[in-house]
Amino acid sequence: MREIVFDTETTGLSPADGHRLVEIGCVELVNKVETGRTFHGYFNPDRDMPAEAQAVHGLSSTFLGDKPRFGEIALELIDFLNDSPLVAHNATFDFNFLNHELGAAGHAVICMTRMVDTLAIARTRHPGAKHSLDALCSRYGIDRSHRVKHGALLDAQLLAQLYVELSGGRQIGLSLRSETTSAPAPALTPAAILRPSRPVRPPRPHAASAEELVRHSAFVSKLSDPLWEEAIVPG
Repeated sequence: MREIVFDTETTGLSPADGHRLVEIGCVELVNKVETGRTFHGYFNPDRDMPAEAQAVHGLSSTFLGDKPRFGEIALELIDFLNDSPLVAHNATFDFNFLNHELGAAGHAVICMTRMVDTLAIARTRHPGAKHSLDALCSRYGIDRSHRVKHGALLDAQLLAQLYVELSGGRQIGLSLRSETTSAPAPALTPAAILRPSRPVRPPRPHAASAEELVRHSAFVSKLSDPLWEEAIVPG
């Protein structure tokens, strides 16, 4: 199953207030395993960058000034996303900005049924705990030491690891054979399961020798009131 984990950076909290998408990072998963394929882009928002937003992601108007507009690479992004489920943390926020930009560029918006929200999953699994990306990475032992500021691709890569953990752990991506293989795996017979992995040795003799039997009889004859005689009931 193919899924896309993504994150965005923006100029503010809502496109309804005139804010724009300035960065997107996407990571491809197949059967909950990263394939190495990613998509990353910066966008010129054609507006100023508020100081509070720049403090979060470090993207200035000067840096973004020579970057393409969203519409210039929208088709490339759409092709990468394809029809896969889209995973994000607090996904409604990211979907709102992504769909606003797609609509403004004249493209169809993405159906919200494709949305997978890791924040909602985390709240269900860990009620009452902190659910920020940083807090959840700490909970699951995901290294984020290289995360100084928010960055869409870096955060998407961290979120991909977190999503795997929230989905049951790294072992879910392991498989002994491809899911596309039509032939069933050969069943192990009892003989195959029990077959020893080393040469069989001949049994060693355990019967007492004649000398040992004589010594045993002499020892028993010296016992007084042995317990086994108490168990003998006269006929």
